[in-house]
Amino acid sequence: MASRVREFFAARQVLEVETPVLSVAAVTDPQIESLTTRVTGMPGRYFLHTSPEYAMQRLLAAGSGDIYQLCKVFRDEERGRWHNPEFTLLEWYRVGFDDAALMTEVEALVGAVLGPHRHLAPAERLTYAQALQRHAGVEPEAADDTALARRAAELGIDCRAELDRDAKLDLLMGLVVGPKLGIERPCFVCDYPASQASLARLKPGLPAVAARFELYVDGIELANGFHELANAEEQRRRFEEDLATRRARGRVEPPLDEHLLDALEAGMPDCAGVALGFDRLVAVALRNTRLSAGMAFSIEHA
Repeated sequence: MASRVREFFAARQVLEVETPVLSVAAVTDPQIESLTTRVTGMPGRYFLHTSPEYAMQRLLAAGSGDIYQLCKVFRDEERGRWHNPEFTLLEWYRVGFDDAALMTEVEALVGAVLGPHRHLAPAERLTYAQALQRHAGVEPEAADDTALARRAAELGIDCRAELDRDAKLDLLMGLVVGPKLGIERPCFVCDYPASQASLARLKPGLPAVAARFELYVDGIELANGFHELANAEEQRRRFEEDLATRRARGRVEPPLDEHLLDALEAGMPDCAGVALGFDRLVAVALRNTRLSAGMAFSIEHA
């Protein structure tokens, strides 16, 4: 399957690259925790990358053109049926693509890689709002916090933690909606709320939505992609909001990746990028129900 990935990108003249696993900075996303280590003779701690996205975006700003990477990444506090603290990620960026064009290529790659193992019907595309309406009976733009909590309880979700609005929506998406997506055919969920934009730019119009998508097959999230934000000032603002959330939760506040922000300031080309869980794709090919089926060694056997 890895060979088919490389054949796919070679045919499209997308360059394979390699970036560092260790960095002085780390992702600020409040939902992702980094593993750290020390380097003899160097001050402070180094972070094992949770994704190669920041370094790859620096390459894009330096003029690399279309690039991809198949590499190991590391995330703390992730262990379960579909999670492992060390896993393989396929990440790629296409200059001149938007999120819609990249969804088409993601579907083509998944079809090419899974082809010898199973046939997939053409994918459907649902907006985030449509997915929640269809599978959870929630209209995210209209429902207030009380309505979201009430609907979660009606669906059998017992959560006693204090959650903000996005966390309530995440709970519904993760526990109710996601497992119902991509059962008969792959499903892209797109146009996420602006508050969940992450590294994506916002689309024009009201209400504002993010140029972000996720791909589901067999109820499993396989990929997360963006029409990339290339505005350094806006990206810094989002990073600082993430750090404020981490501070409120008593979490580690990692250093911002100033190298990335400098690269965005210098100018990154208009592009779209996506990260796809390769081990999950292998498990889907095997029609298995655990991530460990797509790995030679899970953390329990490392």
